[in-house]
Amino acid sequence: MLCPAMMTDQPPPPLEVTPMLAEVALVPHMLGGDGMQQMILVQVNPGETFTIRTEDGHVRCIAGPAHVPMVSPNGTMPPIFVPPGYISQVVEENGMRKVVFMPHAAEYHPSMPLPPPTFPHVVCHSASVPLRDERAAKMQEQLRRRLKDRQLSAGVGVGSGVQVSRSPPPSPQKGGPAALHNGHSKGSAAPAASPAPCKHKPPGRTAASPSPSPSESPDAEAEMKKMRELLSSVRKPTVCSVTSRSAVLSWQPPLSLQNGDAPPQSTALPLSYELALSHNGSEGDFKPIYLGKETSCTVQDLRPATDYHVRVCVSCSSVKGSPSEVTGFTTEGAAPDAPALPRLIMRSKSSLALQWKAPNDNGSKITGYLLEYDEGKQSAFKEIYCGHAKQYKVIRLTPSTKYAFRVAAKNNVGTSAFSDVLTCSTAGCAPAPPQPPRLAGAGVSWLTLEWSAPCGPASDSALTYTLEMEEEGSGYGFKAKHNGDELSCTVRNLRRSTSYRFRLLAANAEGRSQPSAAVEFSTCPDKPGAPGRPSLKGHAQPNSLHMAWDAPKDDGGSEITQYALEMCRNHSGSQWEMVYSGPLREHVCDRLDPGTWYKLRVYCQSMGGHSQASDSLSVQTAPVPPGPCQELRLAGRAKPREIPLTWGPPDQDGGAPVLQYAVEIAESLEGPRCLLYQGPETDCTASDLLPGHRYYFWVKAANQAGWGTLSEVCEASTAPGPPDQCAPPELTVKTATSVLASWEVPACNGAEVNEFRLEWGAAEGSMMLIYCGSSPSYEIRGLTPATAYYCRVQAVNVAGAGVFGEVAMVMTPPSVPAAVRSVEEVAEETLPETLPGPASSCLALRWEEPCCHGAEITGYNIDFGEQLPLSVGRTNYCVLENLQPDTTYRVRVQAVNSVGAGPFSAALKVKTRPLPPDPPVLECVVPGPQSLKLKWGEGPSRPQLSGATQYCLHMQASADRLVCIYSGPCHTFKVQRLSEATLYHFSIQAHNEAGVGPLSPLYSFSTTRSPPPQLKAPRVELLDWNRYEVTWEALQPMRGDPIVYTLQLLRGREAEQLYRGADASFAWRAVVPAGDWRLRVSAGRQCQDGGELWGQQSPSTALPPTEPPGAAQVESRAAPGNGAHPRKGRSLTDEQFALLLLLGFATVAILFAVIIQYFVIK
Repeated sequence: MLCPAMMTDQPPPPLEVTPMLAEVALVPHMLGGDGMQQMILVQVNPGETFTIRTEDGHVRCIAGPAHVPMVSPNGTMPPIFVPPGYISQVVEENGMRKVVFMPHAAEYHPSMPLPPPTFPHVVCHSASVPLRDERAAKMQEQLRRRLKDRQLSAGVGVGSGVQVSRSPPPSPQKGGPAALHNGHSKGSAAPAASPAPCKHKPPGRTAASPSPSPSESPDAEAEMKKMRELLSSVRKPTVCSVTSRSAVLSWQPPLSLQNGDAPPQSTALPLSYELALSHNGSEGDFKPIYLGKETSCTVQDLRPATDYHVRVCVSCSSVKGSPSEVTGFTTEGAAPDAPALPRLIMRSKSSLALQWKAPNDNGSKITGYLLEYDEGKQSAFKEIYCGHAKQYKVIRLTPSTKYAFRVAAKNNVGTSAFSDVLTCSTAGCAPAPPQPPRLAGAGVSWLTLEWSAPCGPASDSALTYTLEMEEEGSGYGFKAKHNGDELSCTVRNLRRSTSYRFRLLAANAEGRSQPSAAVEFSTCPDKPGAPGRPSLKGHAQPNSLHMAWDAPKDDGGSEITQYALEMCRNHSGSQWEMVYSGPLREHVCDRLDPGTWYKLRVYCQSMGGHSQASDSLSVQTAPVPPGPCQELRLAGRAKPREIPLTWGPPDQDGGAPVLQYAVEIAESLEGPRCLLYQGPETDCTASDLLPGHRYYFWVKAANQAGWGTLSEVCEASTAPGPPDQCAPPELTVKTATSVLASWEVPACNGAEVNEFRLEWGAAEGSMMLIYCGSSPSYEIRGLTPATAYYCRVQAVNVAGAGVFGEVAMVMTPPSVPAAVRSVEEVAEETLPETLPGPASSCLALRWEEPCCHGAEITGYNIDFGEQLPLSVGRTNYCVLENLQPDTTYRVRVQAVNSVGAGPFSAALKVKTRPLPPDPPVLECVVPGPQSLKLKWGEGPSRPQLSGATQYCLHMQASADRLVCIYSGPCHTFKVQRLSEATLYHFSIQAHNEAGVGPLSPLYSFSTTRSPPPQLKAPRVELLDWNRYEVTWEALQPMRGDPIVYTLQLLRGREAEQLYRGADASFAWRAVVPAGDWRLRVSAGRQCQDGGELWGQQSPSTALPPTEPPGAAQVESRAAPGNGAHPRKGRSLTDEQFALLLLLGFATVAILFAVIIQYFVIK
């Protein structure tokens, strides 16, 4: 195991062996004392495991082959456990520090036996540092001298020859510092090892370790030498399945290992094979192409027709043997490689010269080249040349046309793949002169021109256009302004309102065309500058302003044709109005409002467009005195001594804000006027006036220009006062539902009382207005008997309403009950108890109890059409009995109390139910062996509407139980799944909306007997040329009735009975059997009552053909029971015929399979 560290300046300290994990050797912590960060690279060999413990206490195992970097942040080397049987040594070689792990001497044995392993991971313990013995010190000194003299290669490992144990490290001994393995100690001056995370390296091969000397480990060196000799006895590999690009190589393990001569330690380790390949001869450079444990390998990506040499080397763990002998082989030849892309060396209008290079011939000399081309019509390539030359000139081509070429090489093995496609075109002609350019758009400093492609034959090369321009009067001629393949161009940075001349040239790869005819275009003039700010000429007048302005400094290249003067009302206005448009530079704005601010601005127009507006000028017209104010009006209701007045500002303020108002008052139109109010407000109150007196008022406004005119006169009067409070009204009871209220008229306070208001209510706090009029009395109707009511009165005149009077109270007497409401019929299903009689003669009624009107209800009267109403007690439920079925009644109910009977309720129409229907007559229309079809009543067999009569058919299941087998509106029903010749009892009842009718008496019907089933066709066997034996299937007796059979002979349309009896066979002799004679059989049931039931005839069977021995005719006669006669032939049974048919099909299938196998597959 080799652990290289980073280079440091201090010399390496002496090696200290720390007993960790039962005194397993540990690499010392301090490899450099300068505190620099160091990195250790631990090499883990195949089959070995490197175990480390992280700072958080977790244990991690890393399986080889791998390289584990270990970094020490404090400049010290992290602890690494040395496997049992190894020692560590620190050396410095070529400026690199290395830690070398070497095996102990063969004669070394631990002083104490190791305890059994406890767990696979590493546990750190604190222990004191043991002292080295003299033997260990001498061994390390010898190793140090040997390593200084030898140069060790970091990538080459020397095998230790020691069988490595794969068991985990042993646990520490309990003996403490005295229990040391080999007694290595350094003295009491050695510091004690502190606990730290441990990294354990399992035992394995030590890379780059020096070979031990014979005096130190002779057994280990001899064992390593023997292993290397065994691995070097491998045979050379064998080659098979060689193709042009691949070969299969295989080899055998070393002979000594196959014969079992290897030491016991080597057989436990796996063998690894390294296969090396060289194509420079047996003495050339070999490069490894395979490394693994398999004994065969397939080499791909070889060059055709090339000599290769291979050899194999075997390694076991860290020991590597010598390479085997070299085996050579040669790959087969192949078709040439695909040629490179052809190169165009010359072209003209009708020819193209191509050249290409020879590709790799892959072991067979190239015999020729194949050149193909495509005319550019997206068609297949065509052969144009086949020969030995490496260049070819294609002639008779079309000018300005694209062509595609590809080339392939041929040798004796085959033809290569085609090269990449070369696309090139023949030379063309220079384009024709194009048309002059056209003007697409013009601006102040730009012109946009467009043009079309020139006429003439199309060319594959792209066209480029050159646009030339000449400025009028410049004297420099035409200069190029654009060069490109676009069909339009915008020339910028031109002068405004200036003429320019343009012409166009076209060019392609073949040359340049003549220029087109010159055309002349001009740029547009620019917009003029803004005119001067308008100014006021003279003084501002109330209704006009005289304005003037200056021309713009920049006219934009064209003459000013028009000026426009715009005016906007107010300072902040944004709605400009044109007041003048013309060529003059002054204008008088009239029809203006006095004292109003106006903003004015001006802009001009030329051929270049509109200019920007000038700066605006704000000016105000002279003000005038305001106009008359709006008409005076009352601001509210006039009071007895006050009149509130208000007015609006004048419609015309004269162009200046109103400063103040003046109000004048007079008692008559001709009388003197007095100033009532003067100030800025628009309302005032005239006070200290007489009630009910008439007055006249005027108002005027003033601004900075003076007082305006008076407004129209306003006439107003003071208001009268409301009347006094009324006395409590006098209440007189007229009836239980009406009361008369009367009251006295109060003082009017200057205005006659014209209205009284009466409030009435059942509670003192919730009275409502029920009367409003001039009469001092009012009768209240529709009151509730035995109820207390409250009322009060208020007087009203033109001045307003007086205060309400005191409240008066009255109590109405009791009365008869109110009318009964919500009389309804109660359904039978919702009744709490059953009806006392049938539903067709009873009706159940229910109603709500009405208001008693002060006297408790004692009972109810029910009128339903009889002579006298039916009286009941105090209840809201009643059942009317002994009514007529299916009859309509009009029912009314009235309540009764101590005062009397109240009014009847609204009439309710109710109808009694009809009587339930009687059961119909039940009869059996179609009896059968297992079914009975029953019919009842007169009606259709299908169901009708849902309101029709329903029927329920019952069948007696036992002596005291009937089961309903059908319920519905149909009049027929078929009872199935019955037993034959069995008597059944049935009963039926009908029901409809009136109810369920009574059950009918029991009806008895019996099922019939079933005939025997149809027999299969009889089987006929030929006993003699005119003697037959007929057999048929036998049936079991049916419910004790015996079965008899009849055999009939069919001759055309005639049927002759040959046999009748209980046997299932019959022997029959025919005189001269005909070819169309047939036999059939039927079964019959002999009932116990003497009758017979015959089943259907079976299918007929034809007689087999026969040939008579002589011409004499023999009469046919029936001979039942005759003895057997000699048989000349026997017909096949059904089973035999089916077997023969199956064998025939199998034979044909096998024959077809053989034919298909022979003719189709092979």
